[in-house]
Amino acid sequence: MKFQCSSCGLRMDSLHFKQEGLMNPKLTSICDICITRNLNPEDYANDAVAAFAQSLLYTFVGAKKQDQSGFIVKNKKERKKYEAFLQDYDGNEIARQQIKRSDLNLAVIKSEDGKLNYVPNQGVTFEQNLKGMGLEINFQLNEVNFIDRERIRAKYKYRCQYCGRRGHSVDHKDPVSLSHNNSLDNLTLACAECNRIKSDMPYKLFIQLNDQISEINKKLVKYEDALGTLREEFEHRRRYLAAQVHLKGVINDSELNAIRKQNKQLQDAIDSLESDYDNLRQTRKTYFDTGWKLARIKAKKDIV
Repeated sequence: MKFQCSSCGLRMDSLHFKQEGLMNPKLTSICDICITRNLNPEDYANDAVAAFAQSLLYTFVGAKKQDQSGFIVKNKKERKKYEAFLQDYDGNEIARQQIKRSDLNLAVIKSEDGKLNYVPNQGVTFEQNLKGMGLEINFQLNEVNFIDRERIRAKYKYRCQYCGRRGHSVDHKDPVSLSHNNSLDNLTLACAECNRIKSDMPYKLFIQLNDQISEINKKLVKYEDALGTLREEFEHRRRYLAAQVHLKGVINDSELNAIRKQNKQLQDAIDSLESDYDNLRQTRKTYFDTGWKLARIKAKKDIV
């Protein structure tokens, strides 16, 4: 849920408008950034926030009517830039751990007021935008050295400990963004696919979801092994065909055409198997994505 602030004009997630109340939470007419400016929400109206607060039985802090004097950020393109920057921060666990929201708000205010000669740029990375805003962050929390990585790969014989396929990605069981734990006990081996799917998902939840699809994981291993064997055979046949063309000194004859036909049939079989394999991989990814999303929804106490 996003609201537009009646003061600065930025559209932001509802968390920027929410405050704790004695009985029920409060929703304010202006965002937390503008409140940091010492602006009073009771001087601003916001029909959208007021209606939403009423539907949830939340307290609304704001005016019923407001004299329209324009937004603090007058340029619509600049508002979009600030909105994208704030969305990047809200969705980045590492950033939220290292940079206080109050410090971020002060940096945004300086930028909006021209006291900081920088406006977030959607054409650069989030890290570059943070530096431009005078905020430092360390994204290099994964500092496992080469020797430890090789130890883990050798220990698990280059096999993903989640699905069983071949892999070489050294993965943190507890996400490094949460634990900052680079000890060997917190490291395991994963294939690139499982590493991407797991991402910042808690290890306990990922294992719980993964254990429920052990038969699918076994099928993925069979697909990988079968495709590896077929591709190796196809490459052997391709080289054999090239050698025969060279020896015969011709491109077309009955024997060569028969080899080509066999190779085409093998390639069709590989393509068909790859399609089935990709469909199963996508289904598995969707399963994890859904499980992670449901877990976060369950942990959230309310909808704002």
